[in-house]
Amino acid sequence: MNTITKEISLQERDKAVNWHPYTQMKTADDIIPIVKGKGIYLYDNEGKKYLDVVSSWWVTLHGHSHPYIAQRVSEQLNTLEQVIFAGFTHEPAVQLSENLLKLLPAGQEKVFYSDNGSTAVEVALKMCIQYAYNQEKKKTKILAFKNAYHGDTFGAMSVSGKSFWTRPFESMLFEVVFIDTPNAENLDSLHAQIKELADEAACFIYEPLVQGAAGMLMYKAEDLSQLMKYCREEGVLMIQDEVFTGFGRTGKLFAADYLTEKPDIMCFSKGLTGGTMPMGITTCSNEIYNAFLSDDRYKTLFHGHSFTANPLACAAALASMELLLTNETQMNINRITHQHSEFVKALAFHTHVEKVRHIGTILAFDFKTGNDTSYFNEIGKKLYNELLQRGIIMRPLGNVIYLVPPYCITSEELDFVYQNIMEVLDLFKE
Repeated sequence: MNTITKEISLQERDKAVNWHPYTQMKTADDIIPIVKGKGIYLYDNEGKKYLDVVSSWWVTLHGHSHPYIAQRVSEQLNTLEQVIFAGFTHEPAVQLSENLLKLLPAGQEKVFYSDNGSTAVEVALKMCIQYAYNQEKKKTKILAFKNAYHGDTFGAMSVSGKSFWTRPFESMLFEVVFIDTPNAENLDSLHAQIKELADEAACFIYEPLVQGAAGMLMYKAEDLSQLMKYCREEGVLMIQDEVFTGFGRTGKLFAADYLTEKPDIMCFSKGLTGGTMPMGITTCSNEIYNAFLSDDRYKTLFHGHSFTANPLACAAALASMELLLTNETQMNINRITHQHSEFVKALAFHTHVEKVRHIGTILAFDFKTGNDTSYFNEIGKKLYNELLQRGIIMRPLGNVIYLVPPYCITSEELDFVYQNIMEVLDLFKE
């Protein structure tokens, strides 16, 4: 007797075993199985291709399955795939640290490896708190911006703005003083706040120029530079979280390149490996590093991860950085920046658009709904699904629509995205 076995789809198999991030699994739409990526495109199991204009959560710099990065990772895989980084080192880790430090602001002199953006932030916070502890100073308060987002681990949640995301854990998060992002009108009052808290403040952590998860909120480099100057004058250490803004996103290599002041610590992830695999980096000044040098072993920074400085991730990051520094990539970044600027002019006249903002390859605007801007605004799902039907992957933050494309996107592909955005805006007009 023949038995007919029903083939189970990848969606069904996924639903049986997987729990997806930032997803209410009970009401979620069917998951789309992606079977291949090439350049700007992702391909599903039915052959449909999608323009990935959010760089798969802001990580993919040079497009999917880049052959040069794949080659470098493959070579490393056949040489050394993993080694404990306590008591050992390897060429890719040393070379990556050397290459990165050459690109960063003066004063960034040591590299600590971890696994992702959240852990890069955790390391930075621990550095600052223990920096004071090792000098027998009680400085445990943290300053951060309102609406901040620095990750989903407990330290990173603590320094992120209070929201529905963090509400279940509020009683377990440590004390943070949240201040407004700077502008010409509030700099004096911010200085007064910093001065008042300076003796207790271990550090100030901030997303430079763009608060990504908050809805691509942007503020001016000159105002941040002035705020950083106040922190320097008052002896407050500064953690610059470039997890999102690093590696060309703002039009320059780092948001730091717009600033006249320099941070004490910097955090990196996302575009670090070109989106190939997870990795986090925390860099710091020699002043901070030296505070941990002691004959007293208890002054050690007791932090580490199993895959700290993984050779494969280091190889991917080295390859991605080489690509980033090529004339071709830099010209692409400038071209995308210019095209965004032109599209901003068109958006400014649309009756259903407000608060258009743009820096480098990042463009965002609010879809007018008659209500306040909100991550939970239902228009976001409608916009997402309509654009998806048109073969474009965007992930609106509620009623905030944004573009963060890989640098390999062509002018024609970008124009196609712009055209479809305008059509979708008209579709959902009141």
